[in-house]
Amino acid sequence: MEDFEEIKNKGEGMYKSFIDVYCPYFKEKISFGAQGLEHLKFKRHEKTRLEQDQYMRFKLIHLAPEILELSHTIQGKLETKKFERVRSHNRTDTVLKIVTYYEFIALIKRDRVKIIVKQIDNGEKFFWSLIPFWGMNEDTKSRIFHDGLPEED
Repeated sequence: MEDFEEIKNKGEGMYKSFIDVYCPYFKEKISFGAQGLEHLKFKRHEKTRLEQDQYMRFKLIHLAPEILELSHTIQGKLETKKFERVRSHNRTDTVLKIVTYYEFIALIKRDRVKIIVKQIDNGEKFFWSLIPFWGMNEDTKSRIFHDGLPEED
């Protein structure tokens, strides 16, 4: 964790350089916008992720475009209603929207990761999250799988 700031800065710079990538599953391009970058740093609005969590995500972020470009099938889909922050007329409101999360799991070299693509009300699909396929339980030192809510994972 000594090089956390270095990995985070490098990962943010790399993320900002990503261009939209064509995903064969959707037969359309997936964008990498500010919402995805914010989600890599925050669990939810104004709730920062642990440095260890951010570190693993930024260390693996270079895999996200490649995984989306190679994905012909999804491994999971969740459709739900969720309150989303919407900006209109110089103010931010919270509005109930239909949100769909698409899950792609891949093994590239030795890295197993899950990529989440988010879509709000049949709008544009965008990168939402990269989840290391497993983490470590600090107490038992055993592997734990991430399988919680895609909004926070």
